[in-house]
Amino acid sequence: MDVGKKGIHVEPTRQMNRQLALAIQLNDEATFADFCWGGNALLQQQLHHATDGSGERLMYLWGPSGSGKSHLLQACCQAIGSNQSAMYLPLQTLNEWGPEAIDGLEEQTLIGIDDIDAIARVPSWEEALFHLYNRVRDNERTTLIITGKLPPAQMPLALADLRSRLSWGLVLQLNELGDNDKISTLKSRANKRGFELPTSVAQFLLNRCSRNMHDLQDLLDSLDKASLMAQRKITIPFVKHTLGI
Repeated sequence: MDVGKKGIHVEPTRQMNRQLALAIQLNDEATFADFCWGGNALLQQQLHHATDGSGERLMYLWGPSGSGKSHLLQACCQAIGSNQSAMYLPLQTLNEWGPEAIDGLEEQTLIGIDDIDAIARVPSWEEALFHLYNRVRDNERTTLIITGKLPPAQMPLALADLRSRLSWGLVLQLNELGDNDKISTLKSRANKRGFELPTSVAQFLLNRCSRNMHDLQDLLDSLDKASLMAQRKITIPFVKHTLGI
């Protein structure tokens, strides 16, 4: 056992979990209500069931970068009851912690492991995830949701048993939004930031910039800050000038 401040004994696993919780803050805007579901009605239903304890406990969600996987995992963590615990783990930023960072996480009510691609072909991480998956399966109380860019069978994992485990639970694809839904999402985000985004400007961004929703939302936030500094509305000429296109 480790000795914490004031001589209090702290279990190493619990101490690590507290440190992770402090290091990884959830985005308050990442909620189910703030997500444009588009053609993902089945996924919406299954995630709601997963967070109220009536759905599948083992899930694998896949889709391209920027499709909203991170948003949904954080939304799941924020949707569970106040008397329950959840942990969001973006593997892209967890490499420095090492695979011991996920020891004992099966104590959580819900675990959201984001972007398994980030640790593909890293033996220590793959083995740690394999054992965590088995512990969650056996305890019959924890919900585990893992995301990746590809379906399990196509994941470039060195540990075949881990690839197999990812297929044991419910496997769901997150379908990318169509242009109309992307425009609607951008206009909604603009309204929440306190300004109106003309449809023509949203369409221009789709036509001339990244079509990845994550990139588009970051771009919109940057344009909002630039417009406040310049005291100008976000119009197509302003966007062209600001982005140099």
